Amino acid sequence: MKRGRKAAAAMGGYLAELEPLPALVLCSTSLRTRETLDAILSELDTEPQLLFEDALYLASANRLLDRLQRLPEQAASVLLIGHNPGLHQLAVSLASDAGELADGFPTAALAVLSVSGRWSALRPHQAKLVDFKTPKSLSRDPDPDAD
Repeated sequence: MKRGRKAAAAMGGYLAELEPLPALVLCSTSLRTRETLDAILSELDTEPQLLFEDALYLASANRLLDRLQRLPEQAASVLLIGHNPGLHQLAVSLASDAGELADGFPTAALAVLSVSGRWSALRPHQAKLVDFKTPKSLSRDPDPDAD
């Protein structure tokens, strides 16, 4: 449990450096996802709009895609915190080139996907995988400020 909190905080720190920050967070109501969200939020300077939804708990990729398609069009950037295997399957499905996503999606992993167009028109293979980080890869990333 302690390792999971540390991994979520590290991912939050990484997320805080990305642009744009999530304007909206969709989070499963499970205890573990809420704890993950708390660790991430502790690293962000501004708090996004938060929506906790029971339907995200162990949701399939199809259910998650349906939820994304119902996002308000003004939601420019969204962070989805949920569960595998649905979350991993969704990311692989959406990416035009799944690349390293195909190898797995460990706890606290972050896939950054770029989509264009309306949320309601979102379909498989229409997103670009911009970045993929795992807690393990973050611990290997060199610190550019270290000497």
